[in-house]
Amino acid sequence: MCFLDIRMPGLTGIEVAQRIGGRAQVVFVTAYGDHALAAFDAGAVDYVLKPVEPARLTQAVQRVRTRAAAVQGQSAGALAGPADPPSAQQAAVAELLARLAADMAGKLHRPAALEVIQASVGKEVRLIRTDDVIYFESDARYTRVVHADGEALIRTPLKELLAQLDSQRFWQIHRSLIVNHRHIAAAVRVDEGTMHLSLRSRPEKLAVSRHFQGLFKGQ
Repeated sequence: MCFLDIRMPGLTGIEVAQRIGGRAQVVFVTAYGDHALAAFDAGAVDYVLKPVEPARLTQAVQRVRTRAAAVQGQSAGALAGPADPPSAQQAAVAELLARLAADMAGKLHRPAALEVIQASVGKEVRLIRTDDVIYFESDARYTRVVHADGEALIRTPLKELLAQLDSQRFWQIHRSLIVNHRHIAAAVRVDEGTMHLSLRSRPEKLAVSRHFQGLFKGQ
């Protein structure tokens, strides 16, 4: 059994569910409500929209358990004999469900996404709204912040910064790059392994590593 998002690096959640087939029960937890029909066509048990509410998450987990119990009952009915005690695999699935539910419930209490970044520019401390940020780039010991009014350097590592940003707005496209998708004009595939982004208001091209090219699949 697994929880999947729709947009993931590499394969989409829909593609993963299709490859899994009937070997595991799939629940989608995503912000993309327009993919619900395709998700159920791919065999999803449930489709939970972000931001996730605890009651809705509990309902999804219960639905998986009910479906698993029904499948187990059908299998038991097909076998003429006394019921067997729960297998180690069933116990492991139950434990996994409990861990996933606890983990996802914990994510509901994350701090609000970062809205303002403080950056030193000479003797000044600039307050930069994340809405105005075009992209972040790892630069040696610093992180370069490219925004509507210029550039600045901050000491927060890119990995730590990523955890504080709104994931629906900021996409990591390379181990050293996070971009505000609202400033992306186009994704250009140069060849089989090379892709870059052009921006709406700046001339530079941003490289997209192979690992993140699945973000730009097209329709």
